[in-house]
Amino acid sequence: MDPDYLPDGLVVADDTGRVVCFNAAAARITALAPEQALGAPIDRALPLEDLEGRRWWALTDPYGGLATRRGQPERNLLLPGGREVLVSASYIRTHPTGPVRRLVVTLRGTEARRRTERSHAELIATVAHELRSPLTSVKGFTATLLAKWERFTDDQKRLMLETVDADANRVTRLITELLDISRIDSGRLEVRRQPVDIATAVGRHVQALTANGQAPERFLVSISRPLPDLWADPDKIDQILGNLLENAVRHGDGTVTIGVSPHEKGTAVTVSDEGPGIPEESMARVFTRFWRGSKRGGTGLGLYIVKGIVEAHGGTITVGRGPGGGAEFRFILPVSAPAYLTQ
Repeated sequence: MDPDYLPDGLVVADDTGRVVCFNAAAARITALAPEQALGAPIDRALPLEDLEGRRWWALTDPYGGLATRRGQPERNLLLPGGREVLVSASYIRTHPTGPVRRLVVTLRGTEARRRTERSHAELIATVAHELRSPLTSVKGFTATLLAKWERFTDDQKRLMLETVDADANRVTRLITELLDISRIDSGRLEVRRQPVDIATAVGRHVQALTANGQAPERFLVSISRPLPDLWADPDKIDQILGNLLENAVRHGDGTVTIGVSPHEKGTAVTVSDEGPGIPEESMARVFTRFWRGSKRGGTGLGLYIVKGIVEAHGGTITVGRGPGGGAEFRFILPVSAPAYLTQ
């Protein structure tokens, strides 16, 4: 295969330490033309230094060092001008303790790692911010109650304890979201399939929202029967429905329409509202971490988790503009069966 097809930089030196291969990705990463590198000593073609300013080739000495070494693990090094690059090396020998016949060096840019580090930093900052507010409230009310219990009426005590309870629920929910993200990112999200009546689940969520003060006429539920049998994780289906309906109520306006219908691949569920909708330029980012449709609260993690749960079931989820002009989320769960019936 042509080395120029490789996504990472590839530099190969012969037994004398001169460069015999310098692919296109290496040229892009180092800003050095291949014709300048080919035939040159590798320490000149790649004048690498560690983060303390020491010359890397003098430290590693691939040709004159221990004959038992097989290479160097990936690490951050610096090119001239302070440009950072990830470098690893393999020593090719004709027999285990023989001289190095080929030195193979791979180069990668640090952009992907920096994006990951920024994402982790954003997650930590978001978590710290979201935890600080409820914990401050919990601490303040409990300290006040402990210090001045006798001074408050029963109604005042109840109000403060209800606030503490609500803030504790908020912290619990955030911790659950973080655990879900960890499982989704590592591919360890477990789906415990059971028979699920999706129409009943939708009705239960609508009743919960109306019990919390939403007007019953704000919701329109449309069920197209007969529906195929749905085997899914009921807790995770509740998590999907709860997130989508809460978003529609919080960020949308007008009637919230929930449609459930059979689909050629299984069961399709649609949640739409009549609000301002999601701008076209934001559609591609809706299911990413920290995306927020507005500034009306939330961590920006919910839709990322919803997408992970749907995909863990083997389904798909999309977002678009609904008939009423607002946002429309549609997820499809495939026909499936529990593991013990398919093994």
